[in-house]
Amino acid sequence: MKSGTFALGAALLLAFAAPALAHHSFAMFDLDPGHVTTMSGTVKELEWVNPHAWLHIVAKNKAGAAEEWSFEMGSPGQLTTKGWSKDIIKPGDVIDVSFHPMKDGSHGGNEITVKLANGTVLGGQPTTGR
Repeated sequence: MKSGTFALGAALLLAFAAPALAHHSFAMFDLDPGHVTTMSGTVKELEWVNPHAWLHIVAKNKAGAAEEWSFEMGSPGQLTTKGWSKDIIKPGDVIDVSFHPMKDGSHGGNEITVKLANGTVLGGQPTTGR
């Protein structure tokens, strides 16, 4: 009886622990170091949420039309160690974002660094070791 109870408890523990180990793939991003893109834009929103923060900007395309772009970032805990805080940028701030673009060409990517108007560069996601 005791071994059956132990086995059931171990199985339940593993079943509930598995989702905590899961993580999504970065396959949607072009992670080739030669394909890093940089663009300037106006901050629309910084979503300071787990498991990944998101940065939304509005940038002008080659024709001069405004387009919204979204960038996946590290977790708030990771970003804090790289100089970020939830209020370091605000809507309306003009910034430069370096990122790995989406493979499908959609308006987004995996943020690498952000350069603030005062010249401060904030690091985000690591670019290797995924």
